[in-house]
Amino acid sequence: MDSKDIAFQIAGYFAFKEAFMKARPCLLEPINTVEIRIPEDCMGKVMGDLSSRRGKIQAWTTTQFQVIKAHVPAKELYHYSSTLRSLTGGRGVHMEDFNHYEEMPRDAVEKVIEEAKKRKAAAEAH
Repeated sequence: MDSKDIAFQIAGYFAFKEAFMKARPCLLEPINTVEIRIPEDCMGKVMGDLSSRRGKIQAWTTTQFQVIKAHVPAKELYHYSSTLRSLTGGRGVHMEDFNHYEEMPRDAVEKVIEEAKKRKAAAEAH
């Protein structure tokens, strides 16, 4: 057999592409566990904000403060300390730690794909 290297590269490309699509690929996102300590009068605002960030409340307890534990996508926690400070008048604190990976919702995946296409087009234009 006297085939050229490029023929093998093209065959490998199409074989990989077919196998990849049959495997039903998905995007995973990091999920953080967040523990938030806030005064009781801020509970509604903070719970609403967590919900808007696709957060899933795991538990809340009452001590001297309200303590909320939730799982929130890491991307949604960007600059969260500033938001929490605004919601609580500077009286809330939070800690976050990586917990696990989860499949991204379809609408978030589409947004990531569109952003990647725009970056690729911009890079090719330069």
